[in-house]
This record gives sequence, structure tokens and C-alpha cells, in this order.
Amino acid sequence: MSWLSSRSLALASVAVVLALLLSPISLTDIAAKTAPFLQPSCSNTSSSAAPMAKPPVYFFSHGGPTVQYDTKHAAYPVLQQIGREITQKVKPKAVVVFSAHWQGARDEIYVNKDEQADLIYDFYGFPDHYYQAKYPNKGDAQLASRIMVMLSEAGIASRGVSRGLDHGVWSGFSVAFDPETNPLNVPLVQVSLFKSESPSAHYALGRAVSALRDEGIVIIGAGMSVHNLRDLHSLFDGDGAPLPYTVSFDNALREAVEADPEEREDKMAAVCKRPDARQAHPYMDHLMPVFVAAGAAYEDRGKQTWTFHEGSMGWAQYRFGELPQ
Repeated sequence: MSWLSSRSLALASVAVVLALLLSPISLTDIAAKTAPFLQPSCSNTSSSAAPMAKPPVYFFSHGGPTVQYDTKHAAYPVLQQIGREITQKVKPKAVVVFSAHWQGARDEIYVNKDEQADLIYDFYGFPDHYYQAKYPNKGDAQLASRIMVMLSEAGIASRGVSRGLDHGVWSGFSVAFDPETNPLNVPLVQVSLFKSESPSAHYALGRAVSALRDEGIVIIGAGMSVHNLRDLHSLFDGDGAPLPYTVSFDNALREAVEADPEEREDKMAAVCKRPDARQAHPYMDHLMPVFVAAGAAYEDRGKQTWTFHEGSMGWAQYRFGELPQ
């Protein structure tokens, strides 16, 4: 637009406004008549951004401390692939993780508020280098505080604490989010489970923090789909063939997790009452994170993306919700 046309437009605008102010018309009429001069020049006049697609929720079967060194294990490339999926496709703003290796109180949840967490070597009898492992990470005290507010609004008591990352987080994350090849360059906040085996309490725990997904935050539950350390000798003394309950329970869990979301909670709770449930999980701590993940997913469907049956261990991996397009 030339200087002359710009000057003409400005003079015309002033003339219109003066005419309107001097004439006996209402403010509504003024607004209607001056609207063409007040419209922004860009075609997109909406002040609100397009809604952010919710990232998926994940359940990791995290494995033991050996997983980060056992590059030949069947789960190793699977965890790598899931990690790349999260960093390269989902691209979260932060990650919130619930590990089987941290129980708070029976009626209270603990939230790690540290800006950087040391590692907890919560295992015994391994070679010395296992206790020298490192996993760089950064926390987010503000995110931890927001989580506690969400829990309070859902009627769940919580407290902020200073705590390291247990191997339920860092051993599997060292493979999925290798610091050298696929670093997780976003805040990582760990939240405890309840010190209970209540499926409904843990499902509600996931629902309480589900809104984090609206902020682009990925929620991960870390446990094992089948976890019986008592029978682990079958893996070392034999050929690693799965025990019968490993297969039957893992299959039943898949059917429940993949059920219609309206029926999922009840079907998952029923799995805990199966005759083989206490064989698959003498203690339910490694199963509870999948209830947290399913609760956080709300109406999003669950899908088993991979599984592996190994002695008394089940390695099912789950994703709830769709990947961004």
C-alpha cells in the first residue's frame, strides 16, 4: 500500500468516527459501523490456540537391574523402540512415572520434589559396576507441587519428599532413554504408589493426575505384567520356558486392559482375583502401576504393544491412547 493510500485510509477512518460521534446513534450501532476498521489484518482472528493432542499413557515392564546391560535380551530393543517413540513422536513436555518400587503410605502418596534425583540401588548381590550406574535426570519442583494440588482436589493426601530414583525407573529408562543415543531432555518426576494392593485406589490415583496429559505430559507406570521372584530359579535352572501361570495371567491381563474403557476397571480388578493371580504376583506391587496407567487413560483404549514370557516373568508393554499424527 502506498503512502498516499495509507494517508487516505487514515483520513477516512477519522471522518467516519467523527460522523458517528456527532450523530444520534447507539453504541451498538457505533460498534457495528466501526468494526471494519478495527478488524486485525491477519486471517486467523481466534485468540485461542488449537487444543493440544493428549499424549499416550504407557506401562513399562521394566525388568531388573540387568536389563540395561543385557543387550541380547528380547526386551532390550523393544524398550529402545518405545523410548524413541516417546522422544521423537510424542515429544512430551515432561514425564511423570509411578514405579512398583516406591510405596508411600496406605492413605498417602509421596511426590519427589527434588530438582535432581540421585539413584537408589535397591537390589543386592550384583557385581560392583551395577552400583556405579548413573542416569542423568532433572526434576521439576513446580510440577511436583501441581501434582500434589491435583491429588488434593481428588481427595488424595500427599506430601512432597526428597528421594532418589529407584531401579524400577532408571534401569528401564537407561535403555528406553539412553543418555547417549536418546536422552530424555525433559523434567522427570516420580510419584509413589499407595502402600496397598487396592486396584480401585490405584485406578483413582491415575485418574487424579490424568489432566497432566492436557499439558503434554506423558504418564508412565513401571512394573511387570508377571513378577514372581520366588520362582525365578526356573529361569536359571532350566531353559527359561515360561511357567503356566506366566502365560495364563499375562493373557488375561491383556484381555482386561484392552477391554472397552467403560468396562476396563472392573475387568482389570477381576484379574487380581483369578486363581493364578498370587502365582503371577505373590505381592501385587508390580501390578499396581498398570492400574495407575489405565486410570490416567480415562476413555482412551489400552493396547498391548509387545509381550514376552520368560520363566516366572511377564514383559508386557502397554500404550493407552493414540500416537500423534
